[in-house]
Amino acid sequence: MLAELVPGLWAWALPFASQAVDKFAATKGALPRPGNAEDAAQMISLAKAMAGDVELDDKLLTAFASQSMGNLTPVNGFIGGVAAQEVMKACSGKFSPIFQHLYFDSLESLPEDTDIPAASLQPVGDRYDGQRVVFGSEMQAKLAASKYMLVGAGAIGCELLKNFAMMGLAASPEGKLVVTDMDVIEVSNLNRQFLFRPRDVKKAKSVCAAAAAKVMSPNLNVQAQENRVGTETENVYNDAFFANLDGVANALDNVEARQYMDRRCVFYGKPLLESGTLGSKGNTQIVLPHLTESYSSSQDPPEASIPICTLKNFPSKPEHTLQWARDHFEGTFNQAPSSINSFLSDAAWLEALLKQPGSQPVDTLNSVSEGLVDARPLSFADCVAWARLSFEDLFANGIKQLLYNFPHDQLTKEGVPFWSGSKRCPHPLTFDASDDTHIGFIVAAANLRAHVYGLKGETDIATILPMVKAVAVPAFAAKAGIKIAANEKEAKEIREAEEAAADPNAILTKLPPPATLAGFRVNPLEFEKDDDTNFHIDFIAATGNLRSLNYEMKIVSRHEAKIIAGKIIPAIATTTAAVAGLVGLELFKFVAGNKKLESYKNGFMNLALPFVTFSEPIACPRMKYNDTEWTLWDRFVIDKEMTLQEFIDYFQNEHALEVTMLSCGVSMLYSFFMNAAKLKTRLAMTMKEIAEQVRHAYLACQRRARAC
Repeated sequence: MLAELVPGLWAWALPFASQAVDKFAATKGALPRPGNAEDAAQMISLAKAMAGDVELDDKLLTAFASQSMGNLTPVNGFIGGVAAQEVMKACSGKFSPIFQHLYFDSLESLPEDTDIPAASLQPVGDRYDGQRVVFGSEMQAKLAASKYMLVGAGAIGCELLKNFAMMGLAASPEGKLVVTDMDVIEVSNLNRQFLFRPRDVKKAKSVCAAAAAKVMSPNLNVQAQENRVGTETENVYNDAFFANLDGVANALDNVEARQYMDRRCVFYGKPLLESGTLGSKGNTQIVLPHLTESYSSSQDPPEASIPICTLKNFPSKPEHTLQWARDHFEGTFNQAPSSINSFLSDAAWLEALLKQPGSQPVDTLNSVSEGLVDARPLSFADCVAWARLSFEDLFANGIKQLLYNFPHDQLTKEGVPFWSGSKRCPHPLTFDASDDTHIGFIVAAANLRAHVYGLKGETDIATILPMVKAVAVPAFAAKAGIKIAANEKEAKEIREAEEAAADPNAILTKLPPPATLAGFRVNPLEFEKDDDTNFHIDFIAATGNLRSLNYEMKIVSRHEAKIIAGKIIPAIATTTAAVAGLVGLELFKFVAGNKKLESYKNGFMNLALPFVTFSEPIACPRMKYNDTEWTLWDRFVIDKEMTLQEFIDYFQNEHALEVTMLSCGVSMLYSFFMNAAKLKTRLAMTMKEIAEQVRHAYLACQRRARAC
């Protein structure tokens, strides 16, 4: 059973306060009026009569009575997410539902050390009365005049945008909400990004989300943008833009963008609402200027990568085979066609390629030769033949060669079986046209090959089967000279030997002069997981599953392959609703102007358990230079033009600090070891002149690099 959530609840008083409010409403025909001392006194009397000898706090009960008519969107979102997850548990039988009362309070969301006047709490008959009776009219006016930026309009972004609209954030001409997202809506988004409908697929997320929020709150002053946040858009999100913001809310799906926005908020001294989900898990983090550490102050450990030799020869999990399939897709249908186009259209590309170290020139030219000379298709039947031979190479011959190098009964130098532990002994596959996975690979690979070369594809199995049967498959002959690495150390040694022996000139003699293929281009394929008609996931699922069959591992469904290969982060609407609700409660604190660290809460939840916990944000570390204390939020602000010498003297005279090096971005403006003549010239220049000079030198260096 879930109790009604109202800010001001306190664990010991909650059961009695809830029952007292219900009894008051049953007796009076209405809930206690906000800020009304008489109603509060009657409710307190009822609660204490029920509690008997249990001591109750009058202040808490008074707040409970005053807020009993409250109705807050963030609280509704949080409890709705929790309740919906409980329904899913009950219906699915997965995880244990809650068999107890659940209470939640956010007393700290109220303004600090301030009693809200009763007159401010009175309803006025608009849609925000449920919020007004808790926070007052002045708070509602502050919300309406607030200016915020929402970065991301995906799963969490949709929930936040809905909450902001229903809370009345930026619901006036003085307020503004800027929402930006560079992505377009895909079919797979519709199950968790609830502001979108099937008619919105392929449209901009930010535009559709903003339009949906505008329907919810016609007064919402929202501006949709389709920009990626990063260095390339700093001309848009510049000093003037951030100066006009009250805060930023992140709804991003990657750490890099989160860290970038965190740096911008720290630089401009703006509060940041950070949140994320992973399936039934969710978290919120609050970043406050001059009060807390930043998002980037702590980092998760890096994601473990799969060793190359595991991917190439010794997979032990479906994740390994699907990653191998994903890499094969990228190399075959994107990188190789891109190299062909570069070879045909850019003379400087070949010159630059030949200067690359190791075996990269040979590997790249081999792919160009294969695509232009050895196996360039002229018809769909050629694409089918290529796919059939690829099946033999990948799932039969490659495995036979591996077993030639490392037989089934091979022992290590320690005398233990080589094929043991995580090394699963494989077996080659024999092509079977009646096997759905086998023929599925042929259909997907042939159609992708046809797309690359601008040929018409075919999906009719009856048409494709005769083409498959017509392919002459050469008999396998093991090659004694091929070395296969058994571990990462051997892989490095083999790679170094191949790099030393690499000779691209032998391949160049086979390639036709680009002039003889004037106008000919191929179509590199960018991996797209959400288009069910493009064969991308079909190819990866079939390739990964065939590889799994080689190693006698379980095969996965197309949907599972899509999640793993597409690196889809599981997101469910219950968790995003609950997380967005907690973010909304923190926003109330920002707007109210709460300054105490203990008023704010970082949250973590796992609705599957269920488990919800809160902690105070970590205070920003404080350091000292000389006798001055500083944090990551502090800045030296100089609002006048100076020469470099004046700049150095300023820090020496005003702060007793010696400037030894000075940089801007990746460019060095000054260092103590700089050439004496150059240093003398620089010291007399203004900081602006030096920065401009360095910028021109950097751009010139970039132009020379591109020319090479």
